[in-house]
Amino acid sequence: MTPVALTIAGSDPSGGAGLQADLKTFHQHGVYGTSAVTLLTVQNTQTVLSIRMLEPAFIEAQLDAVLNDIPPTAAKAGALGNAAMIELIATKVCNFTFPLVVDPVMVSKHGVTLLEPNAIEALRVCLLPHAFLVTPNIFEAAALSGIEVGDDITMAQAARALHKMGAKHVLIKGGQYHEDALDLLFSEGQLYRFEGKRLDISNTHGTGCVLSAAITANLALGLSVIESVAKAKAFVMEAIRTNPNLGQGTGPVNMHASC
Repeated sequence: MTPVALTIAGSDPSGGAGLQADLKTFHQHGVYGTSAVTLLTVQNTQTVLSIRMLEPAFIEAQLDAVLNDIPPTAAKAGALGNAAMIELIATKVCNFTFPLVVDPVMVSKHGVTLLEPNAIEALRVCLLPHAFLVTPNIFEAAALSGIEVGDDITMAQAARALHKMGAKHVLIKGGQYHEDALDLLFSEGQLYRFEGKRLDISNTHGTGCVLSAAITANLALGLSVIESVAKAKAFVMEAIRTNPNLGQGTGPVNMHASC
């Protein structure tokens, strides 16, 4: 049976992040990708010029159309934009029989807000309890947990706090900010460290999207959460290293990288 992965995310017309990056990553992993669009952006490698939210009823119709016809074996949620969208997704997730990876996108690589501030509580209360895995960076982890994250100890504290809020597994991404490019996974009461050589490369647009998409694809292929994270981390590191050097700003990574 062909593995299928669903992305519930925003659109990036430059193709480096959002659902476009997710679908490319799924394809590279040999997984058939489906999608539900939550919001539209006008952006490129230099800036985000405009954001337009889609109506929750339209998102629900997209989800129903896909779920009723091509049910996925794993799914991910990316940029959701506001509380109404999060609450809608949370109601749909209750019926999911497959793992959901939640990438709590709050701010774009360009520093533009992609999640309304009043939606953080909805994300924390409504969606986290349904997450098989949540993948915040350190700033998102701090916003969700209320713990200031700045080192290995506070990363671990935040991971445990997010687990207590309901997420089954928690991966805190510190790669962009930690000297060892450290990502920390809290799973089944244990902490796992995923380290990599820090790459002095500016073309990192969409790395969070690609990482969570690669994890989702690996879960769809039947890998464990630890195996999925390890393989996804390696994929992203290679994608950064071999980036195609496109655009005049923070360019995309290479989504044709070796899995």
